[in-house]
Amino acid sequence: MALPSEVRRIKGERVNLRRFRLADEPTVWEGRSSAEPMALPTGPGRRSQLRKRLLASGRFVHGSLDLAIESNGRLIGDVQARMGAGQRLPPGVVELGVDLYDPDQRGKGYGAEAVALLTTWLLEHGIAERVQASTAVGNLPMRRVLDKLGFTFEGVMRGFMPVGAGREDFALYGVTKAEWRAPHRVAQSR
Repeated sequence: MALPSEVRRIKGERVNLRRFRLADEPTVWEGRSSAEPMALPTGPGRRSQLRKRLLASGRFVHGSLDLAIESNGRLIGDVQARMGAGQRLPPGVVELGVDLYDPDQRGKGYGAEAVALLTTWLLEHGIAERVQASTAVGNLPMRRVLDKLGFTFEGVMRGFMPVGAGREDFALYGVTKAEWRAPHRVAQSR
């Protein structure tokens, strides 16, 4: 199946996923720059690269899709989908990432809803047969989110992520199209 040309908005109950706007750049940069190493082990990257990602958001570019997480009209984080040869994943496998910028927004279900919305969208549009996510073994809040949504813990990738002068173990979770439950259906997407 051909990829949809772009995602404009995926509506949920408390969050919406949407394309980024250039006006979002300062918020995204600040959020990514202040992220804890456990949440963003590779750091914020270069600002010029961030700008390119924002301009390309809403479309799969080089196997990556970036979307803003918005709640009550306010940008609170981002969610990404990565797939294909550029990401070294087999066809039909998509990997997710999520980041909520303000620690006060965590633990309220926003990240879980964003992951559920994007997972449902990927599976319903035939883009993925399997969706996976990984996180630091010690990132218990994210691990609880994945468990709660029905992702299966598949094991620990030892020494997986470079962090500072060392490497960190990451927990891998996955869900297949056949396993994904109906309650996660997207309310409306366009």
